[in-house]
Amino acid sequence: MSQNLFEGTAEQMSALMVCINAHRNEKGALMPVLQEAQNIYGYLPAEVQTVIAEELGVSLAEVYGVATFYSQFTLTPKGKHKISICLGTACYVKGSDKILEAVEHELRISCGNCTPDKKFSIDSCRCVGACGLAPVMIIDGEVYGRLSPADVKGILDKYIQD
Repeated sequence: MSQNLFEGTAEQMSALMVCINAHRNEKGALMPVLQEAQNIYGYLPAEVQTVIAEELGVSLAEVYGVATFYSQFTLTPKGKHKISICLGTACYVKGSDKILEAVEHELRISCGNCTPDKKFSIDSCRCVGACGLAPVMIIDGEVYGRLSPADVKGILDKYIQD
């Protein structure tokens, strides 16, 4: 269970309503509305999905189904610094599971979650195409390779300071 609570602003809701109203009478409006909602909020919380369902006149199940089917959508908030640990075969064989455990330990959150201060989020992925650097961790697009669990704290410290 996520420890993050939804905290939307009036400005975000206003932007969402502008988007919904712009697409309301279009066939296939759900996809562009979900895309814009994720741009506005950074993710698709249940509260936002409910508003979209009610305003577009579709079921919440349909909204949730689309939001969970497409990998571009996320139902959990992401941190300022997005951490991704490759769990593809080459990385896993070289110990990426231990890298993930070290990151989880340092940030005190599990994979798929965001720190309470919204500074970090952790996700895993399958193969980033850097198998020669295995195991690999990516933070905000910067690739860190040939890692050991002992490297994790020093790398994260660079981002904690900012």
